[in-house]
Amino acid sequence: MKKYEYILFDLDGTLVYSHPGIFAGIRHALREMGRDEGMATEETLRKCVGPSLVYSFTHFFGMNEEDAKQATAIYRAQYSKTGLYKSAPIEGAKEALKALKEKGYVLAMATSKPGVFAEKIAEYFDFAKYFTVLVGCGLDGSLPTKADVIEEVVRRLGAEKEKCLMVGDRKHDVEGAKIAGVDCVLLNVGYAEAGEADLCQPTYEWQDYDELLAKLG
Repeated sequence: MKKYEYILFDLDGTLVYSHPGIFAGIRHALREMGRDEGMATEETLRKCVGPSLVYSFTHFFGMNEEDAKQATAIYRAQYSKTGLYKSAPIEGAKEALKALKEKGYVLAMATSKPGVFAEKIAEYFDFAKYFTVLVGCGLDGSLPTKADVIEEVVRRLGAEKEKCLMVGDRKHDVEGAKIAGVDCVLLNVGYAEAGEADLCQPTYEWQDYDELLAKLG
């Protein structure tokens, strides 16, 4: 395996289990939009953890782009009040960040969650101190794709892409990294569906943070 200097981390499903707050926010948005809340099955909601909200509302709940943007605004208003801290750190995540930082890696967060929310969660769980750069999408619609977020992280770091490694748990992380020209690990600690790695073909597929530390040690 080649030597990396910069490790980029996704947030939802990679560092924290965030689904309780996300599920509640989506159900709230569907109710407010007058949509059938029965569409929000557990299986469908799990698919919403990772991609952007506009993507989820259009692809999984049949909304057009205008309605999806309205639903996203409703979701975010609710999420900022009640859903933000309905998360739990994934086993081994914080310890891995500390160990990698001590080994000399430069760490960054690259998430499709709005940056203002990601920063609060990172502070709440004491992750923020390990990151040189933290980037999420903008509430104004900026950085709408995972590839955009990764590109912005690389730009802020002033890094060479071949020295960067993205760590995520969903195909959206892998696909975004590929578009951005960065290698990616699919870490099997989060919300990936069965066979997802076979479909998206990450650079590496590792089981947990113990294996990540072993590989990057």
